[in-house]
Amino acid sequence: MSVDVLLGLQWGDEGKGKIVDVLTPEYNVVARFQGGPNAGHTLEFEGIKHVLHTIPSGIFRKGITNIVGNGVVIDPVTLKKEIDALKKMNVDINATLYISRKAHIIIPTHRLLDAASESLKGKEKIGSTLRGIGPTYMDKTGRNGLRVGDIESSDFLNRYEKLKNKHLQLLGQMEFDQDLSQLEGPFFEGIELMRTLNFIDSEHFINKSIQSNKAILAEGAQGSLLDIDFGSYPFVTSSNTITAGACTGLGVAPKHIGKVFGIFKAYCTRVGSGPFPTELSDATGEELRKAGNEFGATTGRPRRCGWLDLPALKYSIMINGVTDLIMMKSDVLSGFKSIKVCTHYEINGEKLDYMPFDIVNETVTPIYIELPGWQKDLTGIVNEKDFPDELARYITYLEKELNVPISIVSVGPDRKQTIRRMDLVIN
Repeated sequence: MSVDVLLGLQWGDEGKGKIVDVLTPEYNVVARFQGGPNAGHTLEFEGIKHVLHTIPSGIFRKGITNIVGNGVVIDPVTLKKEIDALKKMNVDINATLYISRKAHIIIPTHRLLDAASESLKGKEKIGSTLRGIGPTYMDKTGRNGLRVGDIESSDFLNRYEKLKNKHLQLLGQMEFDQDLSQLEGPFFEGIELMRTLNFIDSEHFINKSIQSNKAILAEGAQGSLLDIDFGSYPFVTSSNTITAGACTGLGVAPKHIGKVFGIFKAYCTRVGSGPFPTELSDATGEELRKAGNEFGATTGRPRRCGWLDLPALKYSIMINGVTDLIMMKSDVLSGFKSIKVCTHYEINGEKLDYMPFDIVNETVTPIYIELPGWQKDLTGIVNEKDFPDELARYITYLEKELNVPISIVSVGPDRKQTIRRMDLVIN
């Protein structure tokens, strides 16, 4: 059995959580492979909205194994809040949630280091969520980090104190001072809760599941254009958000990767700083923001909005090996008389149909085509045959340009507002 991968193709917030929830009944295992509580996966069903930050989005489906993989960084405080909320909904966490011993732990001083680093950057801020993600990954690569498996050790507290004291020395050099005691109480409460959870050697668990012909879905966080290697550096996250990250973040060999589901919005958004060639800083951009309720699930920050960017989307499809596209928030574009799509960039007088090395320091002028919009409310549609002609033409145009089928179209936030255009043939 193969491991299918589901990930975002833009700058995050594409709607990954909803689609994982929709596809989960076809799988036995859902596994998060990177990122941390800077991710906010929103799911909506039965009129209730749910936001997950660490726990895989398959957690609401009965009988599904949910794994937090080794590539994830975990904040015990955030994890406890998620679990407390899920228990109120009678979700049996102990029966369905498993955490890799190799996943790294965010400690309180990681959050302080994140805030201090961002403060020192002044106008060059990257727009960090200040959740301690970057410093935790830095300790991971610097071979200083604390891992979930360390919680089982008798000298866990000594290991924690050693890392904390190292951070305090750095914070002193940065002249950043904050009362740590207020953060440590909730942290150790989270640690005590984690001691009651299922810790596993996830790479062995997942590979045994592959051998047992279990269907596995790897769930990404953030978006491909925030990948540490291939994103719009330095305005990126601290992990590999692309398909290759599923291999390192779960311990899966490349030969086991099956389908790659690439999720994108029918337009573009971005939270925080960084390049955004098609950004609309006008009334149209504000209309998109209001219609799409574009505010960060984790930070609450208003998202920057703009038209669909094909050079960026083609780039993400290429580096991920996308086999199926999933278009989200098509309902948000209802009511626009016309819709623009960026087909090329103009940089220094040169016309490009791909994302070059540097779009951070270069002036990028998007080149658009204009397509007719649809004036029909899509949220009640349950079958593709009822799509307005303009939406059908938009889909056909994108499939031709991207050379990948759009298998699913989302027409609203609820799990039921999801139109399958073709059989996904889960391996």
